[in-house]
Amino acid sequence: MIIDSHQHFWRFNADRDTWMTPGIMDKIRRDFLPEDLKPIFDQLDITGTIAVQADQSEEETRFLLDLANQYDWITGVVGWIDFRSKDINAKLKEYRKEKKLVGFRHILQAEPSEYFTDPDFLYGVDQLAAHGYTYDLLIYWHQLDDAIEFSRNFPDLPIVLDHIGKPDIRDGRILKWSKGIRMLAEMPNVYCKISGMVTEAHWLYWQPEDLPPYLDLTFEYFGPERCMYGSDWPVCTLASTYEHWFEVINGYMDQFSENDRESFYHLNCQRFYRLDK
Repeated sequence: MIIDSHQHFWRFNADRDTWMTPGIMDKIRRDFLPEDLKPIFDQLDITGTIAVQADQSEEETRFLLDLANQYDWITGVVGWIDFRSKDINAKLKEYRKEKKLVGFRHILQAEPSEYFTDPDFLYGVDQLAAHGYTYDLLIYWHQLDDAIEFSRNFPDLPIVLDHIGKPDIRDGRILKWSKGIRMLAEMPNVYCKISGMVTEAHWLYWQPEDLPPYLDLTFEYFGPERCMYGSDWPVCTLASTYEHWFEVINGYMDQFSENDRESFYHLNCQRFYRLDK
């Protein structure tokens, strides 16, 4: 069994999706829906996926849940909620009826340092564990210090670092990133998604051998028991095909035991997101 722990669906809206820069990101400035992904999953024998928010709106959460309720193989949704809302607990309680809603994310990579310590934001995140939800941590490598202090506030909340913390693979900078994820990995409630790496490398000229230095440290610090497979499709198509990324990560995972591979490809994702609940 293989579960993709991180991918996106959207109906493209140029006014809303301003992060998709015209020209350089034209390849993804269109609709990406389940019918586009399912043939790839069938080809690669991937059985399920976690659909993660890309737009910061509750309409996005509803859009993903509607898809998940339509397609059984969308096994979970990581949505968005206004963590600073005065009625955060009421909203979370209302969402409990949505069985496929497994967690939430705020796009912290786009926020200033002060946001990581905003009392209203911290209070909202702090409510997740009590309602049975997880938190996806999306940052760049240079925000790791803020992310470490942020995560220390929530020892009982399952947190997963998206895209191994977005290291600067393109320029080969690794030292500060490696120190940061080592400290983050010391928190036993924090997991890591092996995803989004090809778009942190040079989109046109990256090679498979660019990735192992970052993969080696991630697996060393988090261990195979807290790493999970993800694609970041369709964003990954800016630098690769889904199939090529899958081939590269499969080749890397050949060195691991069958038990470790099972943990990486589905058991860790199932445990973290409580997919058997």
